[in-house]
Amino acid sequence: MKGINTWSYAPYRPFLYETGDIYICRIAPCENEIHFEWLAENDEVCEVFFRKRDEGEFVKAGESSAGEYTIKELCSDTDFEFFVQSGRGKSRVRLARTGKTIGTVVNYLHPDDEAYSFSGRYLCSPSIVRHPDGFLLASMDLYAHAHPQNLTLIYRSDDDGKTWRYVSELMPCFWGKMFIHKGELYMLACSTEYGDLLIGKSVDGGKTFSAPTTLLRGSNGKNGESGIHKNPQNIVRYNGRIYETLEWGSWDNKEYCHAAMVMSCDENDDLLMPENWSFTEPRKFDRFKPELEKMSLPRMTIEGTLVLSPEGKLLDIMRFGKREKALCYEVDLNDHEKMLEYSYLMDFPANFSKFMIKYDLISKKYYSIVCRLYEGCPDSARNYQTLMSSSDLKVWRDEAVLYDFRDMDRNKVGLQYVDFEFDGDDIIYLCRTAFNGADSFHNSNYSTFHRIKDFRNIDKNNFYME
Repeated sequence: MKGINTWSYAPYRPFLYETGDIYICRIAPCENEIHFEWLAENDEVCEVFFRKRDEGEFVKAGESSAGEYTIKELCSDTDFEFFVQSGRGKSRVRLARTGKTIGTVVNYLHPDDEAYSFSGRYLCSPSIVRHPDGFLLASMDLYAHAHPQNLTLIYRSDDDGKTWRYVSELMPCFWGKMFIHKGELYMLACSTEYGDLLIGKSVDGGKTFSAPTTLLRGSNGKNGESGIHKNPQNIVRYNGRIYETLEWGSWDNKEYCHAAMVMSCDENDDLLMPENWSFTEPRKFDRFKPELEKMSLPRMTIEGTLVLSPEGKLLDIMRFGKREKALCYEVDLNDHEKMLEYSYLMDFPANFSKFMIKYDLISKKYYSIVCRLYEGCPDSARNYQTLMSSSDLKVWRDEAVLYDFRDMDRNKVGLQYVDFEFDGDDIIYLCRTAFNGADSFHNSNYSTFHRIKDFRNIDKNNFYME
């Protein structure tokens, strides 16, 4: 065999791992159906077989030469097994659970399905972007505790999110964010949890990516050693530079947990050249001001989102370990390697989960989609999702309730880690969704697409959302 000089695969097949002769690349169950797709060759006809999980013999549902099939008229709230076969072999037996879903299912992974266990078992790190050619791209990685966590899947929609199809996958790639720069698609990611910081580019809409460039070295992330932590956050462009957030540390670091950082690059420089990037020195959290004096150390400061304040300050607003608060650091716009400075503690009624804040030039408001805290809920609750806005990054108000599952088991339902874009008069977003049989609220089984219609003029009595 020859060496590899690329980042992308379709699909990635680990050596000596049973991936199947035919690769099922997307699953999207609903209440009484299971739709799934596979990589077909030369219009080959594949037979589809299924059964209730662990019950009886597999029966033939039908056949298709289109590389996709929908098994219909199934019992709801039920686990099914299925596979496809043709003259060239057979796929892995895959799992899916029927039942009610939310939004549009981009991809699904049953918590007991081991198809990606070489990386993880749950869908994580949603990232969405509209390509200059008009289509949408969505990515997600494969997470599980004590797993390698290094595979990312990419999907495409040519009809504004109504339907999705498989494009490619990246290995190694974790915590990735896709973004467009000068008309081209980039992925900024880690090699694994607390691993190296990587960046790569695609010139064909995500089908293939160049071999990634390493911007910073991390650690392997599996023994508690500190390394690079990041999340899919918005890229901010200001005064001729592009900015993004990251952190240094680990959950096992008992001194400072995670230290906040910001990276930046001149927008006219080659993003694939490491020497063109500047990184701020890591900022450990401390009791900077009287309002923080009684807080224990270390303290959670992770998953920062960058936004320009009304006063023209570039702020890194951090997920923070204090209920209904977010911690704001200020970025020095003149010294691109200077440590972030503490700015203020912001009232922010969201839970301990990643959030993104974006500024809308038309309404002159800041928006965020969050796991909203509510009376009597623990800090970890992620079953009440709202759209919030602020005019000053100090006071936030609810614009609309997106999903209210407070009557469901908060340990099994999670709507979290939203990545969103303004899309004309709408907001589109990708959500890490735990629902209908998830392993836990945290360990998601769906990646779902959603559209908030006419978000600047929401009528709460006649609210419409896709």
